[in-house]
Amino acid sequence: MEGFCNNRCHFQIVYCLILIALITCSFIESARPAAGETNTEFIRTSCKSTTYPNLCFSSLSSRSNAIGVSPQLLAHESLTVSLETAQSTSTMMLKLAHSQGMAPREVGAMRDCVEELSDAVSGIKKSLGEMKELRGKDFDLKMSDIQTWVSAALTDEDTCTEGFAGKVMNGKVKTVVREKILEVAHMTSNALALINSLAALHGTEGFAGKVMNGKVKTVVREKILGRMNYR
Repeated sequence: MEGFCNNRCHFQIVYCLILIALITCSFIESARPAAGETNTEFIRTSCKSTTYPNLCFSSLSSRSNAIGVSPQLLAHESLTVSLETAQSTSTMMLKLAHSQGMAPREVGAMRDCVEELSDAVSGIKKSLGEMKELRGKDFDLKMSDIQTWVSAALTDEDTCTEGFAGKVMNGKVKTVVREKILEVAHMTSNALALINSLAALHGTEGFAGKVMNGKVKTVVREKILGRMNYR
Protein backbone atom coordinates (compact mmCIF):
# COMPACT_ATOMS: atom_id res chain seq x y z
CA MET A 1 0.00 0.00 0.00
CA GLU A 2 2.82 2.35 0.93
CA GLY A 3 4.60 1.51 -2.32
CA PHE A 4 1.44 2.27 -4.27
CA CYS A 5 1.19 5.68 -2.57
CA ASN A 6 4.82 6.45 -3.34
CA ASN A 7 4.36 5.57 -7.03
CA ARG A 8 1.20 7.63 -7.20
CA CYS A 9 2.86 10.64 -5.56
CA HIS A 10 5.82 10.32 -7.92
CA PHE A 11 3.49 10.26 -10.91
CA GLN A 12 1.64 13.35 -9.68
CA ILE A 13 4.90 15.24 -9.16
CA VAL A 14 6.10 14.37 -12.66
CA TYR A 15 2.72 15.34 -14.10
CA CYS A 16 2.79 18.70 -12.32
CA LEU A 17 6.33 19.39 -13.52
CA ILE A 18 5.35 18.64 -17.12
CA LEU A 19 2.27 20.84 -16.80
CA ILE A 20 4.32 23.70 -15.36
CA ALA A 21 6.86 23.36 -18.20
CA LEU A 22 4.09 23.50 -20.84
CA ILE A 23 2.49 26.55 -19.24
CA THR A 24 5.86 28.31 -19.02
CA CYS A 25 6.67 27.61 -22.68
CA SER A 26 3.25 28.87 -23.70
CA PHE A 27 3.75 32.07 -21.72
CA ILE A 28 7.17 32.69 -23.25
CA GLU A 29 5.84 32.22 -26.78
CA SER A 30 2.93 34.59 -26.18
CA ALA A 31 5.21 37.23 -24.68
CA ARG A 32 7.74 37.02 -27.52
CA PRO A 33 6.93 39.53 -30.33
CA ALA A 34 6.19 38.01 -33.73
CA ALA A 35 8.90 38.41 -36.37
CA GLY A 36 6.67 40.75 -38.39
CA GLU A 37 6.12 43.01 -35.37
CA THR A 38 9.84 43.17 -34.67
CA ASN A 39 10.53 44.10 -38.30
CA THR A 40 7.81 46.73 -38.25
CA GLU A 41 9.17 48.34 -35.11
CA PHE A 42 12.64 48.38 -36.65
CA ILE A 43 11.25 50.29 -39.63
CA ARG A 44 9.32 52.70 -37.41
CA THR A 45 12.40 53.45 -35.31
CA SER A 46 14.68 53.84 -38.34
CA CYS A 47 12.23 56.19 -40.06
CA LYS A 48 12.55 58.63 -37.18
CA SER A 49 15.90 59.71 -38.64
CA THR A 50 14.24 60.82 -41.90
CA THR A 51 12.74 64.18 -42.79
CA TYR A 52 9.30 62.66 -43.40
CA PRO A 53 8.98 59.79 -40.89
CA ASN A 54 5.26 59.15 -41.38
CA LEU A 55 5.67 58.81 -45.15
CA CYS A 56 8.75 56.67 -44.57
CA PHE A 57 6.90 54.22 -42.35
CA SER A 58 3.73 54.06 -44.44
CA SER A 59 5.70 53.39 -47.62
CA LEU A 60 7.95 50.70 -46.12
CA SER A 61 5.91 48.89 -43.46
CA SER A 62 4.27 46.62 -46.07
CA ARG A 63 7.79 45.46 -47.03
CA SER A 64 8.76 44.44 -43.50
CA ASN A 65 9.28 40.78 -44.43
CA ALA A 66 11.76 41.72 -47.15
CA ILE A 67 13.54 44.24 -44.91
CA GLY A 68 13.77 42.26 -41.70
CA VAL A 69 15.98 44.23 -39.33
CA SER A 70 18.70 45.00 -41.87
CA PRO A 71 19.70 48.69 -42.33
CA GLN A 72 21.06 47.85 -45.79
CA LEU A 73 17.85 46.15 -46.93
CA LEU A 74 15.88 49.05 -45.46
CA ALA A 75 17.87 51.55 -47.53
CA HIS A 76 17.52 49.32 -50.60
CA GLU A 77 13.73 49.04 -50.26
CA SER A 78 13.46 52.78 -49.64
CA LEU A 79 15.31 53.41 -52.91
CA THR A 80 13.03 50.91 -54.65
CA VAL A 81 9.94 52.77 -53.42
CA SER A 82 11.44 56.06 -54.58
CA LEU A 83 12.18 54.57 -58.00
CA GLU A 84 8.67 53.16 -58.41
CA THR A 85 7.11 56.47 -57.40
CA ALA A 86 9.32 58.46 -59.79
CA GLN A 87 8.52 56.13 -62.68
CA SER A 88 4.76 56.23 -62.09
CA THR A 89 4.85 60.03 -61.76
CA SER A 90 6.81 60.34 -65.00
CA THR A 91 4.24 58.15 -66.79
CA MET A 92 1.37 60.25 -65.42
CA MET A 93 3.03 63.47 -66.56
CA LEU A 94 3.62 62.13 -70.07
CA LYS A 95 -0.07 61.33 -70.34
CA LEU A 96 -1.00 64.79 -69.10
CA ALA A 97 1.39 66.40 -71.59
CA HIS A 98 -0.46 64.66 -74.45
CA SER A 99 -3.93 65.51 -73.17
CA GLN A 100 -6.05 68.12 -74.88
CA GLY A 101 -6.42 71.63 -73.54
CA MET A 102 -2.85 72.03 -72.34
CA ALA A 103 -1.17 75.32 -73.18
CA PRO A 104 2.21 75.12 -74.98
CA ARG A 105 4.09 76.44 -71.94
CA GLU A 106 2.35 73.85 -69.74
CA VAL A 107 3.37 71.07 -72.12
CA GLY A 108 6.92 72.46 -72.15
CA ALA A 109 7.07 72.47 -68.35
CA MET A 110 5.74 68.91 -68.27
CA ARG A 111 8.34 67.66 -70.74
CA ASP A 112 11.18 69.43 -68.93
CA CYS A 113 10.05 67.85 -65.69
CA VAL A 114 9.82 64.39 -67.26
CA GLU A 115 13.41 64.84 -68.48
CA GLU A 116 14.53 65.75 -64.97
CA LEU A 117 12.65 62.76 -63.55
CA SER A 118 14.32 60.56 -66.14
CA ASP A 119 17.72 61.70 -64.85
CA ALA A 120 16.56 61.05 -61.29
CA VAL A 121 15.36 57.55 -62.22
CA SER A 122 18.73 56.84 -63.84
CA GLY A 123 20.58 57.90 -60.70
CA ILE A 124 18.36 55.83 -58.42
CA LYS A 125 18.77 52.77 -60.66
CA LYS A 126 22.55 53.12 -60.52
CA SER A 127 22.33 53.43 -56.76
CA LEU A 128 20.24 50.27 -56.48
CA GLY A 129 22.73 48.39 -58.62
CA GLU A 130 25.63 49.58 -56.47
CA MET A 131 23.69 48.79 -53.29
CA LYS A 132 23.63 45.11 -54.26
CA GLU A 133 27.43 45.13 -54.37
CA LEU A 134 27.83 47.09 -51.15
CA ARG A 135 30.38 44.96 -49.36
CA GLY A 136 34.09 44.37 -49.06
CA LYS A 137 37.07 46.71 -48.93
CA ASP A 138 35.60 49.28 -51.32
CA PHE A 139 32.43 49.76 -49.24
CA ASP A 140 33.30 53.42 -48.56
CA LEU A 141 33.82 54.22 -52.25
CA LYS A 142 30.58 52.53 -53.30
CA MET A 143 28.66 54.24 -50.52
CA SER A 144 30.04 57.60 -51.60
CA ASP A 145 28.85 56.93 -55.17
CA ILE A 146 25.38 56.00 -53.92
CA GLN A 147 25.11 59.14 -51.80
CA THR A 148 26.22 61.28 -54.74
CA TRP A 149 23.72 59.72 -57.18
CA VAL A 150 20.78 59.92 -54.79
CA SER A 151 21.64 63.52 -53.87
CA ALA A 152 21.75 64.35 -57.59
CA ALA A 153 18.38 62.63 -58.09
CA LEU A 154 16.92 64.77 -55.32
CA THR A 155 18.31 67.90 -57.01
CA ASP A 156 16.73 66.81 -60.33
CA GLU A 157 13.37 66.44 -58.60
CA ASP A 158 13.79 69.86 -57.01
CA THR A 159 14.56 71.36 -60.42
CA CYS A 160 11.41 69.74 -61.75
CA THR A 161 9.30 71.63 -59.21
CA GLU A 162 10.84 74.93 -60.33
CA GLY A 163 9.17 74.55 -63.70
CA PHE A 164 5.77 74.90 -62.08
CA ALA A 165 6.48 78.00 -60.04
CA GLY A 166 4.33 81.06 -60.69
CA LYS A 167 1.52 80.89 -63.24
CA VAL A 168 2.98 78.47 -65.76
CA MET A 169 0.11 76.03 -65.20
CA ASN A 170 -3.53 76.33 -64.20
CA GLY A 171 -4.46 75.67 -60.58
CA LYS A 172 -5.94 72.17 -60.79
CA VAL A 173 -3.24 70.56 -62.95
CA LYS A 174 -0.50 72.39 -61.06
CA THR A 175 -1.80 71.07 -57.73
CA VAL A 176 -1.90 67.46 -58.95
CA VAL A 177 1.54 67.60 -60.54
CA ARG A 178 3.12 69.43 -57.62
CA GLU A 179 1.78 66.90 -55.11
CA LYS A 180 3.13 63.97 -57.13
CA ILE A 181 6.55 65.53 -57.59
CA LEU A 182 6.78 66.42 -53.92
CA GLU A 183 5.89 62.83 -53.06
CA VAL A 184 8.76 61.61 -55.24
CA ALA A 185 11.14 64.16 -53.70
CA HIS A 186 10.10 63.27 -50.16
CA MET A 187 10.54 59.55 -50.89
CA THR A 188 14.03 60.22 -52.24
CA SER A 189 14.84 62.46 -49.28
CA ASN A 190 13.89 59.64 -46.92
CA ALA A 191 15.96 57.15 -48.92
CA LEU A 192 18.98 59.45 -48.69
CA ALA A 193 18.52 59.79 -44.92
CA LEU A 194 18.42 56.00 -44.50
CA ILE A 195 21.46 55.64 -46.75
CA ASN A 196 23.31 58.21 -44.63
CA SER A 197 22.34 56.27 -41.51
CA LEU A 198 23.71 53.09 -43.09
CA ALA A 199 26.90 54.93 -44.00
CA ALA A 200 27.28 56.20 -40.45
CA LEU A 201 27.04 52.63 -39.13
CA HIS A 202 30.07 51.78 -41.25
CA GLY A 203 31.94 55.00 -40.54
CA THR A 204 31.23 56.48 -43.99
CA GLU A 205 29.31 59.65 -43.28
CA GLY A 206 28.97 61.66 -46.49
CA PHE A 207 26.50 64.53 -46.07
CA ALA A 208 25.53 63.01 -42.72
CA GLY A 209 28.93 63.64 -41.14
CA LYS A 210 32.03 65.82 -41.50
CA VAL A 211 32.96 65.28 -45.13
CA MET A 212 31.78 68.84 -45.82
CA ASN A 213 32.27 71.86 -43.62
CA GLY A 214 29.24 73.15 -41.74
CA LYS A 215 28.38 76.16 -43.93
CA VAL A 216 28.69 74.36 -47.27
CA LYS A 217 26.84 71.29 -45.97
CA THR A 218 24.01 73.48 -44.69
CA VAL A 219 23.67 75.26 -48.03
CA VAL A 220 23.63 71.98 -49.95
CA ARG A 221 21.11 70.31 -47.66
CA GLU A 222 18.81 73.36 -47.70
CA LYS A 223 19.00 73.50 -51.47
CA ILE A 224 18.15 69.82 -51.81
CA LEU A 225 15.64 69.42 -48.99
CA GLY A 226 14.32 72.73 -47.75
CA ARG A 227 13.12 74.45 -50.87
CA MET A 228 10.59 71.76 -51.72
CA ASN A 229 8.37 72.63 -48.78
CA TYR A 230 7.43 76.24 -49.50
CA ARG A 231 6.24 75.87 -53.08
